[in-house]
Amino acid sequence: MSTALRTVCAEWTKLRTTPGPVWLLLITATVTVALGAAVAAAASCPHDGCGIDAARLVLSGVYLGQAPVAVLAVLAVSGEYSTTLIRTTLTAVPSRPAVLAAKALVLGAAVAAIGSLAVLGSLVVAGIVLPRHGFTPGHGYPGLSLADGPVLRASAGTVAYLVLVAILSLGVAAVVRDSGASIGTVLGLLYLPPLVTQMVTDPDLHRRLEQLAPMSAGLAVQATTDLHQLPIGPWAGLGVLAAWSAGALLTGTALLRHRDT
Repeated sequence: MSTALRTVCAEWTKLRTTPGPVWLLLITATVTVALGAAVAAAASCPHDGCGIDAARLVLSGVYLGQAPVAVLAVLAVSGEYSTTLIRTTLTAVPSRPAVLAAKALVLGAAVAAIGSLAVLGSLVVAGIVLPRHGFTPGHGYPGLSLADGPVLRASAGTVAYLVLVAILSLGVAAVVRDSGASIGTVLGLLYLPPLVTQMVTDPDLHRRLEQLAPMSAGLAVQATTDLHQLPIGPWAGLGVLAAWSAGALLTGTALLRHRDT
């Protein structure tokens, strides 16, 4: 077995044998589906053309579902620093970039799996809840089917969004190393820019902030209607989040290589 494969297997063993990650992944799925269902239940479409993006509505649970993903990713790195397990890990695998890459691969796969289940669960629940509030195919919205291109893109993009949030959090944790500070930094990056943007009155600056903020830009991928009115396109927005994630991971890798544990 190659060193790279052994490293990935070791990280997978850590993830599945520690109770914390399993609970955080379950919380991610539960919160995402439950919040999406609650938002869908609070909406109504009493007439044709009510103008509500139903796909974005039911997938809105990711706004909170991303928080346990961020915590999980941070603990995957900072948890080893707090217990000094990082020294054992780096002794077994001297290549520090390989360790971080293995963590990113394993974590990304786990988040993608649970994110897919959460998205599918949200669509199933939406199929039950939305018709009770006036959302019927041909009456205000076209329905929610993965056979529909925009809905498929919104669903797959939501899963990709959660994976990128995990990579962003992993990179931040490698930079900061302290659990509390890392979690605060990641949640601040995600949730503070939209709050600040709402206080900006200049329309051009408001739009630019929405285009650059990781959460605002990344979640544009969920939109299925009125795309021309978005501050940034769906895939371009996801690309902005990918740039944030790549930057954090590369910075974390560089610092992990050159400083003591």
